[in-house]
Amino acid sequence: MEYKDYYQTLGVSKTASEDEIKKAYRKLVRKYHPDVSKEPDAQKKTQELNEAYGVLGDAEKRAAYDDLGRGRQFRAGQEFRPPPDWGRGGAGAGGQPGHGGFGDADSSDFFADLFANLGGRRRQQYTPQRGDDSHAAITIDLADAYHGATRNISLMVADRDAQDRIVTRERTLSVNIPKGVTAGQQLRLSGQGQRGEAGPGDLYLEIQFRPDPRYRVDGRDVFETVPVAPWELALGADIEVATPSGKVTVTVPAGSQTGRKLRLRGRGIPGKEAGDLYLLLEVALPPANTDKARELYRTMAREMAFNPRAGG
Repeated sequence: MEYKDYYQTLGVSKTASEDEIKKAYRKLVRKYHPDVSKEPDAQKKTQELNEAYGVLGDAEKRAAYDDLGRGRQFRAGQEFRPPPDWGRGGAGAGGQPGHGGFGDADSSDFFADLFANLGGRRRQQYTPQRGDDSHAAITIDLADAYHGATRNISLMVADRDAQDRIVTRERTLSVNIPKGVTAGQQLRLSGQGQRGEAGPGDLYLEIQFRPDPRYRVDGRDVFETVPVAPWELALGADIEVATPSGKVTVTVPAGSQTGRKLRLRGRGIPGKEAGDLYLLLEVALPPANTDKARELYRTMAREMAFNPRAGG
């Protein structure tokens, strides 16, 4: 009988972890599933993948499979001969009649013969798999991270119609946005992923913040640009600022310049360790759109003799 290298079938190493084997199987079975694949050998390939995962995905079967090949460098397609003691005290003991070796079986019987000779090892049927997990993004306002919110999202998902054909349908979900979420964080919606024989997978939603020219977010810290009048910067003032968590009154120190940063501790995105809110002062010039306004600017130019480029 030709030896079947199940590791090669799934494209993993012999030291692959259980999770690596599962990921490789799911990736390949999605590619070759007869319902979606255009490959001419999709049906055969899927059967080979199921057979390989039926062994490597089960710790007991994998151990038995590895035991047979230990100390021998088999290659896929090479004639497979069991160890000389195969069938004594293990394979043959308690085994089924007519399964003392592999020589008379064809390659399609490799799986059945292999585990018929395991004796005391329990033959197990292939375990149905749950559906794949799905991933999507959800865009929220920064205020939602401060207060929490409920938002609806629409997703395009694969489904089957009355004729058992794969079709795409739109599905709308109501999502609870918990207080304190950050950009890049993933929300897990249990049972909202792809369907599977053993139940659906999960849906993971990655948080994204809707762009807002007023804010920049870095982790839990928030940077907010605050327009201030020239006299507020020069003379100092108490100003009211609308922030994502509500209105606050802050003091602008006299002699401030554009770009000065005022730090409000704990006013960033909430959490076990809340972030900080940084107010970035930016001068806003009054428009010279009236005769009086233009005259005031002329007076300032004459009497202040200010050159912003001096010493530059």
